[in-house]
Amino acid sequence: MIRYTVKTENDMLALGERIAQRCSLRGFIALYGDLGAGKTVFARGVAKAFGIAHVSSPTFTIVCEYPTEPKLYHFDAYRLCDADELYAIGFSDYLREDALILMEWANLVSEALPEDRLDVTIQGSGSEPRTVTIECKGNCDKEVFYEDPCA
Repeated sequence: MIRYTVKTENDMLALGERIAQRCSLRGFIALYGDLGAGKTVFARGVAKAFGIAHVSSPTFTIVCEYPTEPKLYHFDAYRLCDADELYAIGFSDYLREDALILMEWANLVSEALPEDRLDVTIQGSGSEPRTVTIECKGNCDKEVFYEDPCA
């Protein structure tokens, strides 16, 4: 596990981009944090690594699919009642694709998350700096992620 402080929105964007690059643009990133913590800002940074300029949280659509190579799927579980709703929209199919899946509010569907993933927890809100914790779960290349990605 690595923990560090992110002081600005631009720093959070850069962190998302660097983390995506370390994922080789494939895998699963689970985002945790309260409203206003910076999950969507982090997601915008991830999307930037794919060459995507505009990203908004898919709160009402549940998933945004980006036609990149490899594909990027941006989920937001905020409006889901449980994992069954996630599976009802074809989540199992998404997991089988050669893609990077990024999920905001992953804690709301924790039983559906793959064992092999990167957990990113963002603490803080408002104008205060954020504490970001990155933890590999399952078969995750810890050597890649437990170095400071901002170094």
